[in-house]
Amino acid sequence: MKCFIGLGNPGPKYDKTRHNIGFMAIDRLSSDIDIELDKTKFKCDFGTGLLNGEKVMLVKPQTFMNLSGEGVRPLVDYYNIELEDIVVIYDDLDLPLGRIRLRQKGSGGGHNGIKSLTQHFGSEKYNRIRLGIERPPQGMPVTNYVLGKFPKADSQTVDKVLDVSSEACRRFVSAPFLDVMNEYNGDVNA
Repeated sequence: MKCFIGLGNPGPKYDKTRHNIGFMAIDRLSSDIDIELDKTKFKCDFGTGLLNGEKVMLVKPQTFMNLSGEGVRPLVDYYNIELEDIVVIYDDLDLPLGRIRLRQKGSGGGHNGIKSLTQHFGSEKYNRIRLGIERPPQGMPVTNYVLGKFPKADSQTVDKVLDVSSEACRRFVSAPFLDVMNEYNGDVNA
């Protein structure tokens, strides 16, 4: 089973904020492959279905971002999902808006959601799709920036990012992640 996990914060207060682009990516994938997140277990909303004959699971942890691993680890253990079959989608301050970077492993950098997952998985070796949200303007606190909504002027770029993220996930169902990395790393506006 392939498992796609989008990171974000639960509740309407955080809906469509920069920090929740991982949730937005799962929502887009859910719509594209017609799998509803209609189940809740281990503090996660999730749904399962088939894509190209392969079973897939879509997950949105309902803990807050910094505790993402608390819900995800028991869920993937319960369904016996291997780390190499997981893709985690999340925001990245160090990438410009419109840039997507896929990786097979790595540190959490400053991302507390990734740090939590790595701690609970006991490994840094799981696939990731990092979606650039870029750094805040000088003088703006990072927390205010990541918990703010995307401005209207960025809506087309955000939409393209979500489309490309969904395509990359769908491709991973039938191709090795390394191939998907080579195909989808880059700028969506290029």
